[in-house]
Amino acid sequence: MKKSSNSLLAIALMATMFFVACHPSKKIENATGAKELTLPFSEKEYRSDSKTFRAKNFGKSPDLALAKKIALQNAKNELSSNIKSTFKKVMDQYTNQRSTADVQDYENKVEENAREVVNETLSGIRVIGEKVFQEPDKSYTYWVAIELGKEDIVASASKTLSKDQKLQIDYDQKKFREEFDKEMMKLENQ
Repeated sequence: MKKSSNSLLAIALMATMFFVACHPSKKIENATGAKELTLPFSEKEYRSDSKTFRAKNFGKSPDLALAKKIALQNAKNELSSNIKSTFKKVMDQYTNQRSTADVQDYENKVEENAREVVNETLSGIRVIGEKVFQEPDKSYTYWVAIELGKEDIVASASKTLSKDQKLQIDYDQKKFREEFDKEMMKLENQ
């Protein structure tokens, strides 16, 4: 009798584990009352990939125009941060492969130019999606998705880096491009 009750308990436990594994969000909903939400622009086509940086964000305000302005600024800040981070990784790899006399000075110049590249290229962003929601309190939540092509960034970086005399001496456009492409491929796999 004890053996059969242990078997029944084991079967019940396995059935429960199977149910939880197959329907984890339903299990959480049933247990806590919480509902899983899907954020706007969370689909794959709104994520950065090997050819394009993308960002999404929202703004909330009682004024629709202000909600849109906040959303766009938030998305630009996110995009800018992602580009700066990627550019810094590329330049770190690139710098490690270069033989420059004053590495610290070179890195400082690169950092300065990274800001210039980002500021210059942000003017080329494209809005790829917009959604507006009116809240129960009559305020607006505005979502926006934006993108900027890799080629725009590479062209701006090449232009900026090659016009700086100290950087121009050690700047190898082909090598920079290779490092940038490697880093962009990492975005594809996220």
